[in-house]
Amino acid sequence: MIGTRIAAGILAVATLTAATACSTSHQPTHAKGTTAAVVSPAAMASTHPTETLKPLLQQTLPNVKGKTFTSAIVDFPPNARAMPHRHGQAFVYAYVLEGTVRSQLEGKPVHTYHQGDNWVEPPGAHHLLTENTSPTERARLLVVFVSNTGERLKVDDPAS
Repeated sequence: MIGTRIAAGILAVATLTAATACSTSHQPTHAKGTTAAVVSPAAMASTHPTETLKPLLQQTLPNVKGKTFTSAIVDFPPNARAMPHRHGQAFVYAYVLEGTVRSQLEGKPVHTYHQGDNWVEPPGAHHLLTENTSPTERARLLVVFVSNTGERLKVDDPAS
């Protein structure tokens, strides 16, 4: 069943790849567990562990000049929290393989995503919060980027 969900997610990304070349006005989808809290970047300064990104595949898109497809596994140890960041002009698709992740884009409410949930992020989005909600279990994401070739996939906000 998980394999089917991953395949469906990757098919959705492939379908959206062509649209990404034509438009950058994609709106993120919302998953269950939405709350209205807002997290400030100052609140992110802590001693939490951070995430690790393991690339799986990186391929320039032969039919979309200047774009690269990258897939990766992002691992969040217990209590891990990513620094506020951006993904440049990349279109991002994320699928929760394991655990529970809380996420917030600037100007949007906080969302909690569970195993099997997925979402997209539009190009230029500012990620204020990404964290594993569990103090004892890891969380893992399959993340797919459709980015400008040569562009960094993640740029942390400068330390304040």
